[in-house]
This record gives sequence, structure tokens and C-alpha cells, in this order.
Amino acid sequence: MSNAQAPALVDSHCHLALLDAERETADYLADAAAVGVSHVLCVAVDLETFPSVIDVARRFPNVYASVGIHPNGETEARDTTLDELCEIARDPRVVAIGETGLDYYHQKGDTTLQHARFRLQIQAAIAADKPLIIHTRDAAADTLRLMREEEAGRAGGVMHCFVEDWPTAEAALELGFYISFSGIVTFKNASALQEVAKRVPLERLLVETDAPWLAPVPRRGKPNVPAYVRHTAEFLAALRGEDYEALAAATTRNFFTLFRGAAA
Repeated sequence: MSNAQAPALVDSHCHLALLDAERETADYLADAAAVGVSHVLCVAVDLETFPSVIDVARRFPNVYASVGIHPNGETEARDTTLDELCEIARDPRVVAIGETGLDYYHQKGDTTLQHARFRLQIQAAIAADKPLIIHTRDAAADTLRLMREEEAGRAGGVMHCFVEDWPTAEAALELGFYISFSGIVTFKNASALQEVAKRVPLERLLVETDAPWLAPVPRRGKPNVPAYVRHTAEFLAALRGEDYEALAAATTRNFFTLFRGAAA
């Protein structure tokens, strides 16, 4: 991974506040900048830790924030209201609602609260005019159904850390959503996902780390950091038979098109 004249790249989804606290956030961002990563979106998973997310975005001009409740926080996270989410989203450093969605892998049983929170956050995104960051795992059919019922396409957004099949990707694309790939796409056992990645139109493609998790090959098994998004982008370019510089430029352009509150 050379840093020579590296084109701009964006880590469209990470959790800076959860990285190893033994290093400063500025150090992680400097490492990312050295390999061409110019901007980062720091994503919220609940309202309890949102202050640490927005603090990072306020301290660093190339970092943006989202606000939302992750579906895995179903029992732990406190509830919110449409008014509260919209008020928080008025902060100019907040460029998205989420991550939200459905997860039937980590949480079994009654999905009523997950569904209610997902619907609320779709409604908040529409009301606040901010795109959605959607997490879905083992719940694609219900995720798409709720997106349609709540007219999520009015807000737009991204299917983050995508691991589903092509019909799911195609349905999300039809709703106007972008598809983002994490380090998972580089794994040797991800051949089915790699076939999906080949088919996503370049103008709807994003790349992310989801740091500190899911470090890509050749860093798999290590704590993930924003700089490693370069590995994923290079892998995708080779997989799709595209020039790396062109893919980096396209995914960066896509980021600023989708997250319209962010400034390049």
C-alpha cells in the first residue's frame, strides 16, 4: 500500500471513538491521510455514546458524525423520539441518521422493538433531510419491507457493510440506496459477496472499514483503522477490473453526493 501521490479516498463508516485509546485520534487520522484517506464518517450506535462521536467530528474538520441507535442495542440503548433525533441532526457536523436497521443474527426472538426503532429512524431521516445508514444481517426481507413501507427512498442512504445477495443489493439500488463494502469483501471465503461487488454500479459504490472491526486482508485479524480502507478499495478495483484511481475518485464523489451535508 504505497502512499505516493495517493488519490483522495473516504472511509464512509467507522467508529473512531472505539479505537484503541492508547493512541490519539489525530494519530489515526494522520495514518489515514498518509495513504490518501481524506475524510472519515464516525458513526453512532446509541445516544449514550453519541457525545463522544460528535466531539470527534467537532475537533477534526475532516470527520463527520451520524446519530442513531444500532439494532444490536435493542435492549441496552435508551429510546428516543422523532423530535429528539431531528434536533440532534440539526448539528451541521451530523450528516446522517443511523446506523439503524435490523439484525436477527445477534438478537433472536421478539423483533417488535427493533422494527419500531428502525421505522422511527427512517421517519427522522425524512424529516431531517439526512440520509440513512442501514445495517442488516439475516433480516434482508424485513429490512427491505420496512424501507418500502416507510418510504426510505425519500431520504436515501447506504446499505453499510453489505454482506447480502445480489437480489437484496438490487432491491436497495432500486430504492435509490448506495452499497458499501467493508474488509469482509477481501476475505477468501467471501466469493459470493465478491460476485455482488462486481455488479454494483460504480456510481453507487462506497467503501468503509467499520473500524475497529473487520480489518481487510492483509490486515485480517488485527484491529481495524481508517487507513485500512485503502486495502479494501484496492481489492475492489482489482476485482472489478477497474483503475484504482478511478474507483477512489468515484467512491469519494459518491460519498459527498450522498452525505450532502459534508463538505469536501
